[in-house]
Amino acid sequence: MGAIYLAALLVSLGCMLLLDWRFRLFFWRDAVSAAIVTAVGFIFFLLWDAAGIVNGIFFRGEGVIATGLLLAPELPIEEPVFLVFLVVCTMVIYSGAARILEHRRGQSAGTGAGR
Repeated sequence: MGAIYLAALLVSLGCMLLLDWRFRLFFWRDAVSAAIVTAVGFIFFLLWDAAGIVNGIFFRGEGVIATGLLLAPELPIEEPVFLVFLVVCTMVIYSGAARILEHRRGQSAGTGAGR
């Protein structure tokens, strides 16, 4: 029971990567750029978490669905997985939204030219 949150994060990350693969939005569009964006975003949020922990702002929650494994004081193993999921999810949503908007602009430009 103690790994439900970690498992849910991994399944969710897998689903985001499947969407990415299906529509070629992020990693499957440009793997090198995606890896750099993911690493920079992950490091930024990990430093943000570290600053919050050091300043007594962030605390590890006591939940029965978490593993209880800590990488550092107040930093559960689930947090880095969540941060990777956060960056990947954000970039898949951003890339997908940009593609939809680009497609709509193309459609409206096509209909406007015929008038």
